[in-house]
Amino acid sequence: MKLSQIKEILATVEVVNFKLPNGTSVPEHFHVTEVGLITKNFIDCGGTVRNETVVNFQLWNANDFEHRLKPQKLMNIIQLSEKVLGIQDYEIEVEYQDTTIGKYDLDFNGTDFVLVNKQTACLAQDQCGIPQEKPKVRLSDMNNETSCCTPNGGCC
Repeated sequence: MKLSQIKEILATVEVVNFKLPNGTSVPEHFHVTEVGLITKNFIDCGGTVRNETVVNFQLWNANDFEHRLKPQKLMNIIQLSEKVLGIQDYEIEVEYQDTTIGKYDLDFNGTDFVLVNKQTACLAQDQCGIPQEKPKVRLSDMNNETSCCTPNGGCC
């Protein structure tokens, strides 16, 4: 989800709820403790220089159980970060503390914002020796007449 999309959604909802990938809810007394701009410059395993920029939201639970983040308050935080940090319309990445700090993509299911598990991937599979997916072959389609391992073929 891009920053422009969350702003459009915030203008239409009455509450801000986040769901974890396993379907449980982030406690409703969460805080958005950071809205930031993260730029990652790196070289992939094939030697290609790459960069990636995301808008980072950090969710945090405190002991103030009466806290509820309203859509307009989150919109104000976003607008301030755009103004002060020069944030543009990048994809959103959400940090949330589970057993360790997890990083998630963001989606919306019509009611709640949904944290989506991120996956690692090789960005240079053609250069670092990752084999292409093997073709799936059904043994019944193989020509058994040319194989030595056919019934009565004499290989056993």
